[in-house]
Amino acid sequence: MTDRARSSRHGLLIELFWTRTGLLILLMGITSAVLLPLSAGMAPGTARNLVTAIGTGTLVSALVTCAQTLLTSAASQRVLVDSLVEESRRAMRDLTDEYRSLNREFFPTHIFEPTAEPEPVLNRLMMADLQATRQYLFRGFSARHAAARMLLTRSVEREMRVVIADPRDRASINSRARYLQRHGGDDGAGSLADIQARLYEDVCVGLVGLYVVRGRCTRIDVTVMSNPPVDRFELFDDSIWVALFSDAGGTSTPYPRTVRFLRSSFIYGMEHSEFVRITSSRTALHVSIHPDTDREEFLALFEKITGRRLTARRLEALEERFHEFRRDFVTSAQLGG
Repeated sequence: MTDRARSSRHGLLIELFWTRTGLLILLMGITSAVLLPLSAGMAPGTARNLVTAIGTGTLVSALVTCAQTLLTSAASQRVLVDSLVEESRRAMRDLTDEYRSLNREFFPTHIFEPTAEPEPVLNRLMMADLQATRQYLFRGFSARHAAARMLLTRSVEREMRVVIADPRDRASINSRARYLQRHGGDDGAGSLADIQARLYEDVCVGLVGLYVVRGRCTRIDVTVMSNPPVDRFELFDDSIWVALFSDAGGTSTPYPRTVRFLRSSFIYGMEHSEFVRITSSRTALHVSIHPDTDREEFLALFEKITGRRLTARRLEALEERFHEFRRDFVTSAQLGG
């Protein structure tokens, strides 16, 4: 017998003799121990036979009761342990389900750390979300990356809505330029005027990119706003991606810390409501690009958004800039488009 078994048996005996059954067995044992010696000293006869019978019966009853108690206690202990184990498992399942629910509501499904180049795994997962969505909502400074991703999709049954910085608002350009100058690493290189010029060019390239990909969507709605948030939000039917440009740990890299949440999360509902509020504002500028929007119509839309008229030569140059950006991005992100 192992030490653990002996310890368990010892503990069972101690528990036995401290219960009411144990006290009863003890009383019967004492009674038998008193009656049997007493009967041995008595004269033969009816009285002696009666005392002997009572003492013997009490002893036998004590032994039987003790054996029965040992057996039933062990069985009861096993039943109790099994019951506790099952209850614990049920409680753990309930607790796990609750934690999963909390995780879906408050915690991201994926976290990608800052990188100097596009992260292939991140972009493949985002492309999978984009392929499965019917509505693509984008909010950021320019829409270059959104347009580049859209050009890689196959289905045209998709609506695209973007919110970008207002290029006519000097404060929007200046605010982002000062941010990049403080935290932007290579993107913040050069004078403030150089950064402002690059940012304005990025917005123009993004607008032309949306015109280039117009055939991949049922429609593209564009809303311009002053001083959009530093962080970039991309919402799909079942998920939201947040590029944390405001994260102090990754502001010196072109591609910041990025997190993905499910549709059931708190942040999805909050940002979707905010996006609807912005795109429903009567004070904001809204334009739409359709699959059949021709060049002249787009030139009018571009002038409405930027306040500047594009020449045919300038439009071709911006288209080439967009395709150059798209090729570099697709190659770096290993998207194979």
